[in-house]
Amino acid sequence: MSHPLPNMLESTLQKVREMINVDSVVGTPITTPEGITIIPVCKVSYGVGGGGSDFPSKNTARPEYPFGGGTGVGAKITPIAFLVINGQNVRMLPIATPANTTTDRVVEMVPDVLDRIAGFVDARKEKQSAEG
Repeated sequence: MSHPLPNMLESTLQKVREMINVDSVVGTPITTPEGITIIPVCKVSYGVGGGGSDFPSKNTARPEYPFGGGTGVGAKITPIAFLVINGQNVRMLPIATPANTTTDRVVEMVPDVLDRIAGFVDARKEKQSAEG
């Protein structure tokens, strides 16, 4: 019979794999009607811990494994930038200094991202008008 600690750690790591996947780092692309694609990019950090101890006892039901233990995980997902793809042009728009919460950061940066996208579209239209 195997010791329970490796099974506890493997179960915890499996849950981490289920929670944190590639979509947590590189988000789902968003395409505007003008054909511009915006891809959110995040930083993911997490820590995993686990431990246990054998407690000898006369009253233990399984004296060969008198075990007590636990595992835990902490995760943090931080948005850091957007990739903006417009035709053959790709630009990375970093997110400014973090605000108090993730929601605050996203709300604060939306106008800037929209202004930059509008600038890309206007520049593209001007270039096409000059060429045509």
